[in-house]
Parts: sequence; structure tokens; C-alpha cells
Amino acid sequence: MTQLILLTGATGYVGGRLLPRLVQGGYRVRCLAREPDHLRGGISAGGELARGDVLDAPSLVGPMEKVDAAFYVIHSMGAPGSFERSDRLAAENFGTAARAARVQRIIYLGGLGEQTSVLSPHLRSRHEVGEVLRDSGVPVIELRASIIIGSGSLSFEMVRALVERLPIMVTPRWVRVNAQPIFIGDVLAYLMAALKLKENASRVFEIGGPDVVSYGDLMREYAEQRGLRRWMIPVPVLTPRLSSLWLGLVTPLYARVGRELADSMRHPTVVCDGAALQEFSVKPVGVSEAIARALRNEDAEFAQTRWSDSLSATRSKRSWGGLRFGSRLVDSRTVTVAASPAAAFSAVERIGGDNGWYYAQWLWRLRGWLDLLVGGVGMRRGRGHPFRLAVGEVLDCWRVDSVESGSHLRLAAEMHLPGRAWLEFEVRPGPKGQGAQIRQTATFDPLGLAGLAYWYAVWPLHQLVFAGMLKGLARKAESSNRSLRELR
Repeated sequence: MTQLILLTGATGYVGGRLLPRLVQGGYRVRCLAREPDHLRGGISAGGELARGDVLDAPSLVGPMEKVDAAFYVIHSMGAPGSFERSDRLAAENFGTAARAARVQRIIYLGGLGEQTSVLSPHLRSRHEVGEVLRDSGVPVIELRASIIIGSGSLSFEMVRALVERLPIMVTPRWVRVNAQPIFIGDVLAYLMAALKLKENASRVFEIGGPDVVSYGDLMREYAEQRGLRRWMIPVPVLTPRLSSLWLGLVTPLYARVGRELADSMRHPTVVCDGAALQEFSVKPVGVSEAIARALRNEDAEFAQTRWSDSLSATRSKRSWGGLRFGSRLVDSRTVTVAASPAAAFSAVERIGGDNGWYYAQWLWRLRGWLDLLVGGVGMRRGRGHPFRLAVGEVLDCWRVDSVESGSHLRLAAEMHLPGRAWLEFEVRPGPKGQGAQIRQTATFDPLGLAGLAYWYAVWPLHQLVFAGMLKGLARKAESSNRSLRELR
């Protein structure tokens, strides 16, 4: 019979990426969540939802029933109060419930670091959680990892934000402390392999990539792959509190998490026991390849994004400067038109060239002229066909990145920019099947501080041009729809 797996943290960074792998691996997956509704859009065939909270022992009884193995990939560092006390209580509750339900194995993702009295509170707590889970009597496979490299990882996003936003950095001592980063794909491979480990006893495995580097080395490698020049000026003293304030000014971290993370980074996190390489068939990639894959995966995830689904799932409100998805800045808006989806997409597909951009054509021409002045392609190239587009074709200062007949068009900018830009259109049936809904999304991946400055400088102009273009597009769709009706 197919194993039933209980997954905690399915809305988190690691758990959210582990869920589809488990389902694809043929396992039945039960996701434990305080708010199951947040997972309904992401759960697929082979998965089920269970309401439960690791800090509420009775709520774990039902979700643990008939479970063969459980993944424990959560922690309380960002929670209010003492995160150490919360993590300890959560592990006690989870281990007790697992033992009562006769769960065969708990797989726990912890933190790498030598067992010493000077460990940071965060790393000590990560080790203590493993001990508490083992004390339950259920066999525990504990995987201890250092920096996880991947889009969305706390450490990786901190590196990204520092490098992208600070051409010159005054760096504390912890930037030079050694670590052994590991790519998120390799972490997931280890977690999956732990399910099949034949030995039915508790084990601790230290996992890491082949390279021992510092945060400074990571910053330099990221900068090189992004084509950015960065200078780091070391300072001898910068306390965890001051470091957290420094991080909070320029990264997405808030002060509490930043302080705990900065405190942890003062200690080396390198692999001292190579047992994982002997017991598992996983061969982790090096730092350079890990960063390259993280950036490629981010591009692939972006290419598959449908903003109508993504924005609805996040329940995000519009804000000045747009929304942020990873490193990208997004300005998305919709309009409902009294036209069929086919007529609406026909208007979308006719955009550019002699047909124009439906609003402020003189501003588009001015933008093209300015682009020519700085060595860009300008707006002179037009389009090949008056009302059809194909992948790879040029469209004024854009190139067709993807097109799905009747529903979706994505254009990639070829103008001279401090970053990468896309303009995207989605067409769907309107509410209750009436008319059509058009979503227009402008996305920018800024390159360094210059890219951010450019986006926020042109933001007011975007509000004028993109809003006007969408209204013009709506008028064109309704006009085309009337013409089609008259022809019939």
C-alpha cells in the first residue's frame, strides 16, 4: 500500500517545494496547516489537508492517524515571544503524537553547526529540536544544513538584497565566517532519500555542497553572475543588534529575524562528518552552479506564472511601486470588456507596429527615440504580420516571448534598460461567463540599484501609459466585437 506522509510547513520555503516532489514520487501526502484554506490552491491529486497546530497537542491526534512517516520542516524564529520555548514545545507535541500514532519515522531539517556552548540561540534551538524529537522514541533522521541557496531562501534573499542594492558595503566580521552552502534542489533530494533509508534508527547527517565559502564569497559570486561590480569594506566590530539594523535597512528581513540570523552567522557552519555522502546517492553541486540554477529556476517559475492566479492567491493589494515577486517588481491591472474572449485577444494580438499601442503613441515614439540615443533598438522595427504574432518575432522594441492563441501573450523588452522587462496580457472569460477579462502585467527584474532607481523613477509615467493603454485595448476589443457581430 502507498505510504501516507505527513508534511508540516507546506506553506513554507522548503515544505512548499517538497510537496510536489512527494506527490510526483507516488506518496499520499497529508499537509498539516493551521489555516488549510491557504493551501487549497496548491494541493494536487494525491494530497489532502488537515487542520492542526504543533503548539496545540490535541489538534495533532487526527492528522497523525495512519501516517507512515512525517516531515518536520518548521521553526518559530519569527514568532512572537521566546522562539526557543515555542520550538521546544512544538517538538514535544509532535514527537508525542507521532509515538502515539506509531509513526515509523520523523525526518527533520535542522541547522548545521558544531556542538559547542557558544552556539547562537538559533542554532542551539535547532539542535535541541532534534534531541526532543528523538526523545519521543520515534526514529528520527535529522539533516543539518548550512546556507540553502535558492530563490526564496532567507539567506539567499539576504545576499541578493545586499548585492542588488549596495554598490559599496561596510561589512561586519560574520561576512568572512566560513559556511558550506547547499542548493535547495539537493536539500529536497536528501529529504526524499531519507524516506527510503533502510536503517530504522535515529541518525544525524550533516549535508552541504562541496565548497566551503563565506557570505562575502557568496556575495561576490552572485554579483559576478548578475554582472554587477561590488566593493566590500570590512569593519572589525558590528554587534548582532547593529548588524540586524543594517540588514533591516536594505533587505526584506525584519529586525528580530535579522538579529537572530546575524547572531547565527558569527559561527562556522561546515560539514565535519561526511556520512551523508556515503549513505545517500545525492551528489550536491558547488556554489557557482547552485546560484546559476537558482536564477534559472526563478526564470522558469516566472515563465509559468499566470498573474491572475498568483495575485488572487496572495490577496495582495496594489501599492506604490507595484508588487514584489522574488526580485521582480510587478504592475498588474485588469479590465472587463463587453466582448468575447476571442475578440479581446484579437485586439491584444494586433498591438504595436502600424496599429500602435492604443494610448499616447507620441510617448512610445519618444521612448523609442531615447532608446536609440543610448544604443537600443528603438521603435523602428514594427511588426511582421498586421494581426498575428509568433514566438521569436520582433514587435517594435519588444520580442514575442510566448503566445497562446486566444488567451496569453508575453513580450520581452529589447530596449536598453538597467534590468530585464516583460509586458504580458492574459484573456479569460468574464465574471459569470459574461464578456472577457483582460489582465495586463508589466514586470521588471532590476539590475542593482540603478535598476531600482529606474523603476521607481518611471513608475508615475507607467501609471499614465499602462492605464491608458488598457482602456484603449478595451475600447478596441469592444469595437472588434461589434464588427464581428455585424458581419454575422
